[in-house]
Amino acid sequence: MNVIVGLGNPGHTFAHTRHNVGFDVIERLARRYQISINQRLLTLSDHRPAAVFGDCEIKGIPVRLLMPLTMMNESGQALVAAASEVAQLLIVCDDVNLPLGNIRIRPRGSSGGHNGLQSCLEALGTEQVARLRVGVGIEPLPSDLRDFVLSRFQSSEWPVIERVLEQVVAACETWVGEGLDATMNRYNTVSMQESHDNP
Repeated sequence: MNVIVGLGNPGHTFAHTRHNVGFDVIERLARRYQISINQRLLTLSDHRPAAVFGDCEIKGIPVRLLMPLTMMNESGQALVAAASEVAQLLIVCDDVNLPLGNIRIRPRGSSGGHNGLQSCLEALGTEQVARLRVGVGIEPLPSDLRDFVLSRFQSSEWPVIERVLEQVVAACETWVGEGLDATMNRYNTVSMQESHDNP
């Protein structure tokens, strides 16, 4: 089964922060396909809640939408509990090094300093994992990145975020229906910031 994992921190405190755009994408997909993300997976070691998920069909193909219940830096525990095939996995996360409104899809690579993605790669034992990064960065980047990624978007940024989240949802659907190469070709050049600045 194809699995789309959105990374984020659980709890209302972190909802709709820059670090939680992965959760926002999963929630939008769940609304679109009218499913609830309420089935639980437990950690294998101590049977604590590791993730919540919901299953649906996208373009007639079974898909699991998954959100870790661990904190961001332990996201890999959710993937261990899910026991997903790496070839059928897409990880969606934020990226402060990408400008707000840009997305990048890659078939492999390092974590780029993203602790949640690093946890996933370590848990899976490989960097050969498809990932879709959502740009949340600004110029210049603040010196305290921890506070920055845990902050909410400014009101002026929301039109860009709304558009890019819709593009990411569409990219996830393309990944399911047409594969990774088609998704990269179609969406790696998209910049919602440019679309917002030049309607």
